[in-house]
Amino acid sequence: MIRPPFLQAGDKIGMVAPGRKVSPADVDIATQHFKSWGLEVVLAPNLFSRDEYYLSATDDQRMEDYQQMLDDPQIRAIVNARGGYGSTRILDRLDFTAFTKNPKWIVGFSDVTAIHLAVHRLNVESIHGIMPIVFGKNDAPNSINSLKNTLFGILPDIDFQSSLPNREGAARGIAVGGNLSLVVDSIGTSSDVDTDGKILILEEVDEYLYRMDRMIVHLKRAGKLKNLAGLVIGHITAPLDTELNFGYNFQDIITEHVKEYAFPVAFNFPSGHENPNLSWLHGAHASLSVSANKAGLYFNTLG
Repeated sequence: MIRPPFLQAGDKIGMVAPGRKVSPADVDIATQHFKSWGLEVVLAPNLFSRDEYYLSATDDQRMEDYQQMLDDPQIRAIVNARGGYGSTRILDRLDFTAFTKNPKWIVGFSDVTAIHLAVHRLNVESIHGIMPIVFGKNDAPNSINSLKNTLFGILPDIDFQSSLPNREGAARGIAVGGNLSLVVDSIGTSSDVDTDGKILILEEVDEYLYRMDRMIVHLKRAGKLKNLAGLVIGHITAPLDTELNFGYNFQDIITEHVKEYAFPVAFNFPSGHENPNLSWLHGAHASLSVSANKAGLYFNTLG
């Protein structure tokens, strides 16, 4: 895998919104943080061009903004302002030729999972972590600091407690994944992820339990689970149920569908749609250690 250069004071970073719209107020706090880190923030030309619709700009405008950031050799990282929906509408129109010659960090989570998976197919690492839209939350400081450390080359070693029963074991492999819906949606596309021998990390938000069950079944039927090195479950935020109770929580869903496999499974990884949302390197080699009520995912101390 190719690791882009870590940032240094004085570097330029670009801010884009490939999906849902943002306002200047939405990204102001993040911009102040980036500047305090010694970074120069370049805003995409169409970042604030829409305020009456869901998407931040037209598909053409969003594609042009992203392409500009990919092609500009002075931009050392592309920070996605927020998720929502919209990245896949422009993804197949992007030309990554300049990016592969001059790789830079892609930063974000949620809908940005689609972009992480695309650059993973190009053998480039990226950063799954907090986005500007949530920098202003009271519980965000740990997540912000985690992103800063990762951008500047302090690789994450993440120990975490689990209130759910893990499946114990240890594994090594490349860490991939992100939002469950986006991982499933990638199957059969040009950014379909090869999970064999990988540590798969999944998170989700505002999704019905029966739909999440269906997505895990889809991963299983597509052969995405059988050869995993390990499975790590992040925040499953605000899961929904129908009036007719589905009868399984998300832990039950995972336990049911991976029971015939031997790889370790860790719950409560601090990543996803709530804080702490700690940064991890998508596409990087990692080691996973799982005991009954705690686990660790390590990118620095691989062991």
